[in-house]
Amino acid sequence: MSRHHPYLLGEASDSPFPPAELALREPDGLLAVGGDLSPVRLLNAYAGGIFPWFSHGQPLLWWSPAPRMVFHTKQLHLSSRFRRSLRASPWQIRADTAFPEVMLACAQAPRPGQDGTWITPDMHHAYVALHHLGHAHSVEVYEAEKLVGGIYGVAIGRMFFGESMFSARSGGSKVALAALAATLARWGWPLIDAQVENPHLVRMGATHLGRAEFLQHVRRLAHEPGKIGSWAPYFGDIPASTLARPAAP
Repeated sequence: MSRHHPYLLGEASDSPFPPAELALREPDGLLAVGGDLSPVRLLNAYAGGIFPWFSHGQPLLWWSPAPRMVFHTKQLHLSSRFRRSLRASPWQIRADTAFPEVMLACAQAPRPGQDGTWITPDMHHAYVALHHLGHAHSVEVYEAEKLVGGIYGVAIGRMFFGESMFSARSGGSKVALAALAATLARWGWPLIDAQVENPHLVRMGATHLGRAEFLQHVRRLAHEPGKIGSWAPYFGDIPASTLARPAAP
């Protein structure tokens, strides 16, 4: 692979990705171009620490930036003030009950400094297909039956790759992320990939991993037994008020 150009992927959905170690420094993390968004291609990408990210009108671009932002599932931070606000919260948290709706809400959520969304109709279709196969999951926050927050991502083995989250009520995405992290911690899943840094994630405890360390974790965790299929039975209905308690050390 050239030092200045991304790798051109083969047409077959199972054609291999180059090692993520070969990602460009400028633009940071760009690794490959082309291919498709088939389930096989997406699963191979994530298992190698790679994800698709492109805007409308661009070719399909694949990335593996460094350093990588991650959450250690036992160390996600909610402020004491926010925890207190959850004590009387009527919100309920579920999983895999509204995956397409969570994706659509993430696509429509305004993002500072961004014009439009990378969650194109093709991306929506591809991840919904991955969800139906039991590999993509959403966590939803409900007020009665109204969706007020959520997060979605991809799970391979014991590794969760966060893709996007949204809030229709203040704090909705925080609650979704906190419930996801707490549940994954109970399952013994140590990391959530948060991809690239932003101040909101840092305030909640996201930290950097260098590329070599991140890929070492991903390649190990992706080959361990995971949970394929709907996560709805594992979550049930979790009262948001339970998140008011400090996390166990």
